Amino acid sequence: MSLLNDLLNLNLIDSTDKIIAEYIWIGGSGLDLRSKARTLAGPVTDPSKLPKWNYDGSSTDQAPGDDSEVILYPKAVFKDPFRRGNNILVMCDAYTPAGEPIPTNKRFNAAKIFSHPDVVAEEPWYGIEQEYTLLQKDVQWPVGWPVGGFPGPQGPYYCGVGADKAFGRDIVNAHYKACLYAGINISGINGEVMPGQWEFQVGPSVGISSGDQLWMARYILERITEIAGVVVSFDPKPIKGDWNGAGAHTNYSTKTMRNDGGIDVIKKAIEKLGLRHKEHIAAYGEGNERRLTGRHETADINTFSWGVANRGASIRVGRDTEKDGKGYFEDRRPASNMDPYVVTSMIAETTILWNPQK
Repeated sequence: MSLLNDLLNLNLIDSTDKIIAEYIWIGGSGLDLRSKARTLAGPVTDPSKLPKWNYDGSSTDQAPGDDSEVILYPKAVFKDPFRRGNNILVMCDAYTPAGEPIPTNKRFNAAKIFSHPDVVAEEPWYGIEQEYTLLQKDVQWPVGWPVGGFPGPQGPYYCGVGADKAFGRDIVNAHYKACLYAGINISGINGEVMPGQWEFQVGPSVGISSGDQLWMARYILERITEIAGVVVSFDPKPIKGDWNGAGAHTNYSTKTMRNDGGIDVIKKAIEKLGLRHKEHIAAYGEGNERRLTGRHETADINTFSWGVANRGASIRVGRDTEKDGKGYFEDRRPASNMDPYVVTSMIAETTILWNPQK
């Protein structure tokens, strides 16, 4: 093992111009991440300068066996915190050989919405609060919990400190640092209400980059938990009973919301979101009905509501936004397993482009 550790810690290609590019894409479930690496002749920072690549879609449930080639289009480049040096992580989306986006390619439609002139003019900002649960690998039970049993009730764990309150902090800190190194605009971390559950925040990010950065942050977290021998779960209700679920609260603002008088724009946007509540819920993550019960800081899934500083509402407006008369709001409905390309673009489409009078 000592030789293996030496090799893992040795940058074998520092003496050449060659780099390793890890191509990353979303698999057939819409949540599983896949990746594979290739050697390139030299450093690259612009995704348009990277070659397209392909993979066997029949092995990821994204193509039939008799026509299995799926093409990867590089879209965003990040520094590789694992190999370091000039090596890179590449966020890709997937297409048929004819150039058509495959069904799990949600980035394609999101990019069309974010490139609309009215959306570009509004400069939509997002801050996504990604909650997740760390599980013991062999038993699929939260870290820090007795196997087959339960810890003390919720209360001391949220932002808690101590060996009996915070479980998995080394993993969380490693992820935080790795995201910063990669160039992801990760803005913070904290322990969550259920023990073994944590949150990181990505943003503010503009438009499509919000989805790119959140997916890459998820990938880096998967890699770090792989090293640690722990499983990360994005299930919105990993433990039944009187335990908090896991969400991906999405904070949002546009240029007119951030300008003087923006509170009126915010209220009109919230009204639009209420009119399309069912459509948004249907796109906000699988199993969300187990989480949005009206308890544990959630609104009931069937009822749209909003309020100032109300974490039991569908939409929360911050007190500073109310006081300043401008700012942002938080959509608390998305589940932890939501697709950020879908959620961010849908919020922009509803609040900027959709006209309920038509």
